[in-house]
Amino acid sequence: MRILFMGTPEFAVPSFDILNSKYEIIGAFTKIDKPNMRGKKIKFTPVKEYALEHNIPVYQPNTLKDKETQDLIRDLNPDLIVVVAYGKILPKEIIDIPKYGVINVHSSLLPKYRGAAPINAALIHGEEESGVSIMYIAEELDAGDVILTVKTQITDEDTFLTLHDRLKELGAQGLLQAVELIEKGEAPRHEQNHSEATFVKPFSKDDCKIDWSRKEREIFNFVRGMNPFPSAFTTLQDKIFKIYGVKENYKKYENGVCGEVVDIKKGEGVIVKTGDGSVILTQVKPENKKLLTGADIINGNILKVGDILQ
Repeated sequence: MRILFMGTPEFAVPSFDILNSKYEIIGAFTKIDKPNMRGKKIKFTPVKEYALEHNIPVYQPNTLKDKETQDLIRDLNPDLIVVVAYGKILPKEIIDIPKYGVINVHSSLLPKYRGAAPINAALIHGEEESGVSIMYIAEELDAGDVILTVKTQITDEDTFLTLHDRLKELGAQGLLQAVELIEKGEAPRHEQNHSEATFVKPFSKDDCKIDWSRKEREIFNFVRGMNPFPSAFTTLQDKIFKIYGVKENYKKYENGVCGEVVDIKKGEGVIVKTGDGSVILTQVKPENKKLLTGADIINGNILKVGDILQ
């Protein structure tokens, strides 16, 4: 089977690798290279780096909507197109090209969390399980028929990073199983219940700000769902404090307002009042400083009782 792979970030690489070990990969489409954070050196996407290492042709079109790109894909003549976190919407003209269609690896249990940030969303909303859906691509975003799902339990120790890394491996395994079923002509098509669909938009900066009036469990889930990317934050006197870890404190404080540092817990961190209790800040990165533990924050007197985080 001749497969054309489309993907961009690290999440896509295990899927790319497992297909490359079993099938003929005729090319890799990935997003255009961008400068690194310092704006000087061009950084290749992880999918491009993998493709170059394995002598797989790389294509980086600005758009998939132009005839030139669509003709290129027709000339490549793939049997199947596989999409894993590519970052571009495929038009119908491309969806109709491969004889086996186009399939996608989506990191949620569809129809929940269609869209851009499903891993973050599962943690933020306190889900007890997550997973990967292997589905056929349709014109509507993440609305195609599902071939199979792979599930995993979410624990309190999970962050965006740990769940992301687990799902990228599970997604690769599920993808291989789905492609094998397609090759045998045995792949099922389970229609999604569209009335149960939920959507996740890309995060804006304001979306990442902690609302201290929320319940302590909600703040705990929010922070870990943002750790390490895009990272939750709060402010003190117009200075940004990125919060990478909090611990539920299970204690109410009558005095103070939500967001106020009301106490300290020696060796652990400062305690901040929430809507229904309090949390301990265990990992904090003050503006223009390195990442600090909760104990570092106390020892350095960086946050003290009476400070009000907003």
